[in-house]
Amino acid sequence: MTDVDLAVRLLRTTPTHENRPESQLREWAGKALAYGDELAGIEDDGEIRVVDREGGAGSRELLLAEHHRGTVTVYSDSLRRVEELARAKGWPVTREALRTAAVAHELAHHLLDVRELNRRLGHTALRFGPVRVRGHVAGAEEIAAHRFAHRRSGLAVSPLLITTALAGGN
Repeated sequence: MTDVDLAVRLLRTTPTHENRPESQLREWAGKALAYGDELAGIEDDGEIRVVDREGGAGSRELLLAEHHRGTVTVYSDSLRRVEELARAKGWPVTREALRTAAVAHELAHHLLDVRELNRRLGHTALRFGPVRVRGHVAGAEEIAAHRFAHRRSGLAVSPLLITTALAGGN
């Protein structure tokens, strides 16, 4: 399964996209992945504060990391769970590599220009005669951030595959 396939699956499970045509989701997935690739190649100052904390793993949710005002918080308990999942799947992934990818993913959200991503996706939410209102494609930012994290961290397994496995997919 390719990253485009996994990204289409992610979009398909996002509310508002359930009934969209496969071709539309594939187009958006490809554009979001390309934006993540492009963003990963851009130099940044790398200035971001990272702290480790417990408290990301609940009974129904798993928060690996989050970004607020220049600080990324990485949840150690969630990293352990993902590491266990990776080990069970036989993936060559270490906790440190997962941590690097989680930080990169949050950095992507910090760097990502949502207006530019929406422009590239070209989704029209509304038309008034010749006036077109650009729409937001829910889930596209996550796809771009996953791709960015994969490129920046060099993780041996796609973050999209890990997310799919965490959601109960194969």
